[in-house]
Amino acid sequence: MLETHPTVSRLLTAPAGTPRHRNQDELVGLAQQVRLLGRGGAGFPVATKLAAMPRGRAVQVLVNGSESEPASQKDRTLMRQAPHLVLDGALLVARALDTRHVTVLVHDPGATDALTRAVRERSDASRVRVVAHAGGFVSGEVRAAIRLVDGAPAVPPGRRVLPHESGVGGAPTFASNVETFAQLALLSSLGADGYAAIGSAAEPGTTLLTLVGDVSGPGVVEVPTGLPLAALLPGQDTDPRPVLIGGYHGSWVSDIRDLRVERPGLREAGLPLNAGVVARLSNDTCALAEVVAVSTWLAGQSAGQCGPCFFGLPAVARDAYALLHGRPSTADLDRRVAQLPGRGACAHPDGAAMFIRTALTTMTAEVEEHRRHGTCGRPWLQELPTGPAPAVRSAS
Repeated sequence: MLETHPTVSRLLTAPAGTPRHRNQDELVGLAQQVRLLGRGGAGFPVATKLAAMPRGRAVQVLVNGSESEPASQKDRTLMRQAPHLVLDGALLVARALDTRHVTVLVHDPGATDALTRAVRERSDASRVRVVAHAGGFVSGEVRAAIRLVDGAPAVPPGRRVLPHESGVGGAPTFASNVETFAQLALLSSLGADGYAAIGSAAEPGTTLLTLVGDVSGPGVVEVPTGLPLAALLPGQDTDPRPVLIGGYHGSWVSDIRDLRVERPGLREAGLPLNAGVVARLSNDTCALAEVVAVSTWLAGQSAGQCGPCFFGLPAVARDAYALLHGRPSTADLDRRVAQLPGRGACAHPDGAAMFIRTALTTMTAEVEEHRRHGTCGRPWLQELPTGPAPAVRSAS
C-alpha cells in the first residue's frame, strides 16, 4: 500500500481516465512554467525533450516502467495503484505529437496486470501495447529499453543516439519514466498554477520516493519538493549516519542538514536523486556487508559487453568482499573503483563506482574495524534489498 507524507497526496487522488487535450506547444509551455524534470535517472527537463520531438503518425511514445533496482518501488506502486493516470499522461503526449503509437514497457508482474486491465477498460487506448519483460538492471537504460521493445538484446548500444532522433522501430520517440507521464497528466489537469501551489520554487510540485532501511516509514511516499531530507530520517541530528541518496547508482552522504528533496539543489551538491531512493541503515546491521552485497548484485547486472562492467565490477566486488574480512587495504579497492567511470557503453559502471566510492568515504569507522579485525561484530540484516541472495552471507 502506498504511504504518503501527511501533507500531500496528489498522484493517487487525481481524476484519471479522460485527459484534456493539449497541443505540443501548450504541453511544452506548461512543463516550462513548472520546470518539470524527468523522474527517472537523468532528471532531464521535460519541456526540452518535448520541444525536440517532431509530430506525425510515425512518432512513438515509450513509457519506461523497467524498475529493476530492488530498492526502488515507486514506479511499480504507481502503475499498480494508478494505472489510468500513467495512461492519461502517455495518451496526452501521444495526442500532442499527433500519434497513436504508445508502448508501456513493464518489469513488474503486478504492474503489468494492472496496466493491461486499465487498457481494456478504456475506449481511447486501443493502440496502447503493454510489453512485459524480465530483463536485468541495465535493461532499464532508455536505449536498452528501446532495443528490448524492438526484439533485440536489451543492452545499451555503443552509439549514443537520442530517442527523439531514432527510437522504437527507428522512429522518433518520446521516452520517459512512468512517474514523469503521471506528473504530466496531473500538470495538464491542474494547470501550472494549481500544480505549483505546493513544492519549492526551483522545482514545484511533488515527487515520489522509496524509503529504505531505518527511515520514518519504509515504503513509497509522495512528498512536496523542497521538503528537508531530515524530515524523513528522524533522529539523524542526534545519531548521524550515512544516508544513501539516489539508490544503487547514487551517493552516500554524511551531512544532510542543508539538503532538501529537490533535484536542482541536490544536483548542485553532486547528489543526483536518480529514481528517488533514500536509504539509511540501522545501527544493528553490518554496514560494510550491506555495501558488499549491493556491489555483488551490481556486478551481476553487467550486460557483459564492455570491460568496465565485465571485468571491473566483479573485481571490485571481490575486493570489497575481501575488505569485509580484513584482507586488502582500502587503497586496492579505491584504485579499481577509480578505473570504472567514463569507460562503459552506459552509465552502469559510473553509478556503481559512485555507490562504492562514497560508501568507503562515509563509513570510515566501519571500514577500519573490518580492516583491523575482519569483522565489526554485527550481523548482515539485508536492509538493502538485492533480490536473490548474493555471495555475501555474514559479516562474521
